[in-house]
Amino acid sequence: MNNKVKIIATIGPKTASKVFLKKMHKAGMSVARLNGSHNNLEWHKETIKLIQRVLPNTPILLDIPGKKIRTALLKHEPNFKISQEIILTSEPGYDGLEKVSLTNKVLHKYLTVGDIIFADDGTLKFIVSKIEGKDIFCSAQINGTLKSSKGINVPHVNFGGELITERDKFMIKFAIANKVDLIGISFVESAKHVNKIRDLLKNTDIKIVSKVENRKGLDNLEGILTTTDVVMIDRGDLSTETDIESLAFNQKNIISRCVYHSKPVIVATEMMDSMIESPYPTKAEILDISNSILDGATATMLSGETAIGKFPVESINIMSNISLHAMKARNLQILNNAEEPYNVMGKAISSLCRSTLITKIIAITISGFAARIISSQSIKQPIIAITNNEKLAKSFNIYSGTEGIYIKTKFYKDNQNHIPKCLYFLWNKNIIKSNDNILVVSLSFPGSGKRMNTLQTHQVRDLEKLFYWKKTKK
Repeated sequence: MNNKVKIIATIGPKTASKVFLKKMHKAGMSVARLNGSHNNLEWHKETIKLIQRVLPNTPILLDIPGKKIRTALLKHEPNFKISQEIILTSEPGYDGLEKVSLTNKVLHKYLTVGDIIFADDGTLKFIVSKIEGKDIFCSAQINGTLKSSKGINVPHVNFGGELITERDKFMIKFAIANKVDLIGISFVESAKHVNKIRDLLKNTDIKIVSKVENRKGLDNLEGILTTTDVVMIDRGDLSTETDIESLAFNQKNIISRCVYHSKPVIVATEMMDSMIESPYPTKAEILDISNSILDGATATMLSGETAIGKFPVESINIMSNISLHAMKARNLQILNNAEEPYNVMGKAISSLCRSTLITKIIAITISGFAARIISSQSIKQPIIAITNNEKLAKSFNIYSGTEGIYIKTKFYKDNQNHIPKCLYFLWNKNIIKSNDNILVVSLSFPGSGKRMNTLQTHQVRDLEKLFYWKKTKK
């Protein structure tokens, strides 16, 4: 809770163990991410169970591939030099020795000679020299190695097809069956796209993380923000699907709009890429993380650094320390939020927290709406979001500076009796203590359009005396 910025760490075969998970959590991991493009579903199923058993209060984000094109699983990962020919193919079954199979079976139909193909988040570049049947002959523009399950991008080429693939539908069913907390959707294009995903989730409590990583996503950002729960800026695909020179502007703009709409935003891809091999990040990476947080990022994400890297725990620990320093500067900034009623209430809460001796904020909420709005204000005090919805409580941990707590009690509409019950529950668990000055945010006598309409400030020691609180066995 010392670090307001959440750290999302990708779990790979190396780190999918009780020992590593505990070390990563202690170092500062807030959310455990699984990349559905790698490993098989049995591995993901077992890893989800492991995380739920070892870290029961840590949310799990399952990232599903969407329409993203990748290389197949290769027994032979070809090395090549500049100008060397390499053959990509829409035909499955090739292991990389002669040709490299792709996950898209019709890519050859959409390409022409001279098209530029990027691979592995834009680190590899090829030019199409000829197309024969399903085979795409390419000339390498850089020395490198084409590895298994790496992304393939062809900027400005529209491949058509359905917004949601059959594989996506299968993966969504898998996510529901295995009770993950958040689901990452690749190449989100519009509000319609998000709503189709929500329909497939069938009223479950799984939060949607919309990955903005192409031109359509940028063009329809406002619509996406009104429908999604969380946004992820996938800078690898975004830099290849658009102009890499505009990446910094696009990132800042997305963060700014997310802050405006009070939506959590994750910055991802190559944040500490050097730490896959090195025990220390570069100065540029430190500045990148810091600037993302200063701009308003809710979370930063580690991918290969924790999935396959040599220093997974160290990567989290260093990112956590960078985040703490960046937050000291960010706490001095005044964010320009929209003048919606709930944002006005958010600003009022922020003002109270800056001008009084509040030590903790208690958001009594069913859906987590209050916690999300309060967290968007970059308030220095920790936010305790208490709910009677057990499934949702864990997902509140995605919000900046927030801890979700479940209480088994009724929230009343015609009185406020549940409020002291919630406060006693927190006191009995030592989450709030005698010397705390708390700000309680709740919804009393709910009606149309009413949200966060009640603010209370209390010294906890006064509540102890007033209600004759006594500790009970936990």
